Amino acid sequence: MTNGGAKRVRFSSYEVDLETGELWKHGVALKLAGQPFEILAYLVERHGQLVSREELRAQLWPHETFVDFDHGLNAAVNRLRLALCDSAENPKYIETLPRRGYRFIAAVEEVTSEITVLEVAAEDAAEEPSAGLRGGVPTGNRDIGRQGQCSPLTVDAAPDAGFDVPEAAVVKRRWQKMFSNLWGRRFWLLCAGSATLAVVGFWLFGGRLQLGSNPQAKTAAVADTPILLSSLTSFSDRTSQPAFSPDGSRVAFVREGFLPRNTGIWTKQLSGDELLQLTNNSGDCCPVWSPDGQWVAFSRISGRERKVFRIAADGKELHELFASDALAGHGELDWSPDGKDIAYVAEDPEGSPAIFLRPLADPKLADQRARQVSSPSALERDWGPAFSSDGSRIVFVRNNQEVMVISIEGREIQRLFKTPGHIMGSPAWTPDGQSIVFAASNGEGPNLMRISAAGGKATHIREAGDLALNPAVARRGFRLACDELTVTRSIDQIDFDHPGQRVRTLVTTAGGESTAIQISHDGTKLAFQSDRAGESQIWVSDRDGQNPVRMTAIGAAGSPRWSPDDKEIVFESGAGEGAGTNAGVFLIKSSGGEPRPLIQDSFRNRAPRWSNDGKWIYFGSNRSGKWQVWKVPAWGGTPVQVTRSGGFAAEESLDGKYLFYVKQELGPAEIWKMAAAGGGETLVNPAIHPLDWGAWTIVKDGLLFVEAGVDDDPWVSLYDFSSEQMKRLTALDKPPFWIAATRDGQSVIFDQPGQFESHVALLENFR
Repeated sequence: MTNGGAKRVRFSSYEVDLETGELWKHGVALKLAGQPFEILAYLVERHGQLVSREELRAQLWPHETFVDFDHGLNAAVNRLRLALCDSAENPKYIETLPRRGYRFIAAVEEVTSEITVLEVAAEDAAEEPSAGLRGGVPTGNRDIGRQGQCSPLTVDAAPDAGFDVPEAAVVKRRWQKMFSNLWGRRFWLLCAGSATLAVVGFWLFGGRLQLGSNPQAKTAAVADTPILLSSLTSFSDRTSQPAFSPDGSRVAFVREGFLPRNTGIWTKQLSGDELLQLTNNSGDCCPVWSPDGQWVAFSRISGRERKVFRIAADGKELHELFASDALAGHGELDWSPDGKDIAYVAEDPEGSPAIFLRPLADPKLADQRARQVSSPSALERDWGPAFSSDGSRIVFVRNNQEVMVISIEGREIQRLFKTPGHIMGSPAWTPDGQSIVFAASNGEGPNLMRISAAGGKATHIREAGDLALNPAVARRGFRLACDELTVTRSIDQIDFDHPGQRVRTLVTTAGGESTAIQISHDGTKLAFQSDRAGESQIWVSDRDGQNPVRMTAIGAAGSPRWSPDDKEIVFESGAGEGAGTNAGVFLIKSSGGEPRPLIQDSFRNRAPRWSNDGKWIYFGSNRSGKWQVWKVPAWGGTPVQVTRSGGFAAEESLDGKYLFYVKQELGPAEIWKMAAAGGGETLVNPAIHPLDWGAWTIVKDGLLFVEAGVDDDPWVSLYDFSSEQMKRLTALDKPPFWIAATRDGQSVIFDQPGQFESHVALLENFR
């Protein structure tokens, strides 16, 4: 991204080589990889200027790349902030301008000669009189004095997925070399940086600052670093049940794919975002890693049978470990830290669910039988086992309400917590074995909680939000992952050509609404409106909802419609900003680009639709004093009034002979029709009452719409044009606002409010 300016720059205690892609802090190399570094380079080169999100999108993702840009950019900026020990709330380097972009606010200077770490440390010390030693670590005000951020000698305390830090020995050698150079060439710095040199000498000659071997120092170093929450997965599909690899570099999780081939156990590399599908069975759940990181164990449940498998981390080898009776909803596993046992749930001889250990030395040997650890009463149910890091204890859930800890011998048991609500998901230990994280619901949750392993009061982990469960804590890297639940308006589909077909979710959002769906005429794409990135915008995805990409960055865009040749999309903009706000009609090429205004004046112009020959755009407008249907040439021109007695959302019949429309913007509607060439209007059928102006569409055989049933339950119904008969097709759980369909009417797509969706979230700097 360099533009011919400085190739090496410095800000605060950081140096960046824009040509080689290297980043240093106080002379210690941080390898900031991929997109986070590209963002840093672009912001630094334009420091003090606003860099829009669209500019970053153009730099990071070629136009033909279909990704969830907003989630990807947010995650990359979060990783960059973590590398710089920065905070979005109190930024020192990267300022966020909501919905617009970012600005680099620190002073940037060109580096014309190599500056060593001790020079920087001395300058830091001179910058603030109070700078000096804190807890045995040299400090300067720019990175820790005021903000409580990262210490210059503790950059490996909380390594992020996007950058690497040297091992303690490598850092030590680099300091030794610098110390030697300074002794011979820059003796005068010994005075200015005496405190720093004292600490360096202490480190070099056996002191206690080798953080690579001092976990307590690492923990202290990140004690004040802000916890950052980001989405780990951004599929349209539900994802859940995260599990960290032993080194904290990968996460295994369960994906419930809209397409069967996408369902199963997946892994994601935190550095580089590499995805790997391990299995594709809908019965697979509850992944856990082997202590050496070579295998992932999981449960496969089919009917009343549960089998436990292990699969190589590269997906190439699959082995069955053992089988047991399936317990409804409980396939939880954990692998002992020494790799010798699997903890799981099974019925004891009295029929109560209990915690068992299964040796893995050779499962086929008769003497390698499972050993029961917990002993529930006839009315108790135990599930969700998890080993402590030393393997001496197991935490589990009893009766869905209690968090219990038991020794692996089963002799000592302790109840740590009880909720009047429910425990949701298996608990997890912190790496030091001192605390336990779990999700509890008491009518409002689930919330992530933390409690001492010795007992006491549980505290809410507020950074995880108010709808989180299934926690997993990395044993290295200061990270926590969990299921993040969101209440959304999703886009679902049902297929009438497959009897008994269940409703499937096509598009969902990690918080927010997706609606106003339409299928492209060639059947390969979807267009819809969504506020997943903040304000409502137009998005396009594959037909199955995968690979969503934002098309617009214009105020309150909605109601998209494909042109007959699928080369353009018409939409409205401005309608969502207030009841009295004007709305315009715009066109955008489906391949991308800038929107072209078609109607933009002082009136409200809503619900645009194409004519079947692609020559006209119908729209509703109040330009005559009340809502009427108007049309305008697709290439632009003067609007022509179509209806005279009221009209709003209009759609042509598939043969182009008739125009169907409703007469009002709000509330239940009636469907009227007139000849597309003009003339009088007639009510199609007085029994047709769509729930609103978006809850109907024209298909080959007639008019498809959603109406209220006898008990006000929403029904999808079809009015057949040839027979003039009504046919109810299926009931829906909740009333949609919008409905669309394939031209043959066999696949119906609709929005659904209040859906619970699950995505895997990541908390950085969790300690």
